[in-house]
Amino acid sequence: MSAIIMPGVLRSAGKTRPVWDQWLLGSTFVLLAVGMIMVYSSSIAYADREMGHDAYFLARHAGYTVLGLVLMAFTMRTRVRWWQKLGPYLLLIGVVSLFLVLIPGIGATVNGSSRWIRLGIVNLQPSEFMKLFTVVYVAGYLVRKQETLRNFTQGIVMVSLVVAIIGALLLMEPDMGSMVVIAVTVFAMLFLGGVRFWHFLTVLSVGIGGMVLLTIVSPYRMARATSFMNPFADPYNTGFQLVQALIAFGRGEWLGAGLGASVQKLFYLPAAHTDFVFAVLAEELGLVAVLGIMALFGIIIVRAFVIARQAEAVGQIYSARLAQGIGLLLGSQAMINMGVNMGLLPTKGLTLPFVSYGGSSLLASCIAMGLLLLIGREVRNGEWRGAA
Repeated sequence: MSAIIMPGVLRSAGKTRPVWDQWLLGSTFVLLAVGMIMVYSSSIAYADREMGHDAYFLARHAGYTVLGLVLMAFTMRTRVRWWQKLGPYLLLIGVVSLFLVLIPGIGATVNGSSRWIRLGIVNLQPSEFMKLFTVVYVAGYLVRKQETLRNFTQGIVMVSLVVAIIGALLLMEPDMGSMVVIAVTVFAMLFLGGVRFWHFLTVLSVGIGGMVLLTIVSPYRMARATSFMNPFADPYNTGFQLVQALIAFGRGEWLGAGLGASVQKLFYLPAAHTDFVFAVLAEELGLVAVLGIMALFGIIIVRAFVIARQAEAVGQIYSARLAQGIGLLLGSQAMINMGVNMGLLPTKGLTLPFVSYGGSSLLASCIAMGLLLLIGREVRNGEWRGAA
């Protein structure tokens, strides 16, 4: 049946349907718009006091958003097979960049953490790109080793060693939040990729045991892990951030206190425009907006797995594994961030994808979404046929 490719649509048998996944595009644009509004609202007081201009963070976030959209558009015009070939090289670049942040004079230390590389007027956070690079690599590994995935060494141990190396570097920064997101995403990809259940369960148990041990031996991490269980036991110290976030949620009620009317952002809630922007959103826009944001991320996760199923149905296994990995990556980070904001999980330094202030996070999220849209387009249009 003949089909004519037109800008933005695919015409077939007299019917017109979009080339790009409209649900993914719509959800992404709404999240980016909400992020722009909430970053400005949550940072206005802090920016005015610390930077001398109330739109300081808004201007920077707008710049990152535009660059992110450019990178997303560029990624959407590439080919999936290119990313499959680049996977090992991207992983190597990511690991090297994690080493660089630990070198004095190259890595920048902020609030006791060395997570950034200074590049003039901007800071690059390699861990944000490392998450995506790991997913791109593991998707390729699952394809290359699909015949031996049920073997313990080839199936799960080798990937676990890669995750362990990345995790060790992240813990030296320290950045346990990124380590958790990478571990959750990779092991879920391995499970979906077909490793033996008992192999998966064994490594998962070892991984959880290792995280528990790392938490116990570190007073800082132990305080974070236990304070969320009863933050009001020490509301002015270990539980301070979570207490302020919970107050924000309480003030929001159903429809919120009104856009711009947050009290907690007025120097009560630390990191109000980054890690805890979701709490400010809950205070200003209420439970309805909170559920709306959750629904948007739910759409992204569901569409990622729908695209993965479609790719697998036409024999594009790498595309399927990559789509699953991206859905898991964006979904797990969003769920952890929202869980932290609501006091369901220990505090972690993780942004809310597309919404929180943070250039590296926003750029990496946009590239990931561009990849997901690219996979959907290739599967829908049959562009993978005849690919070298």
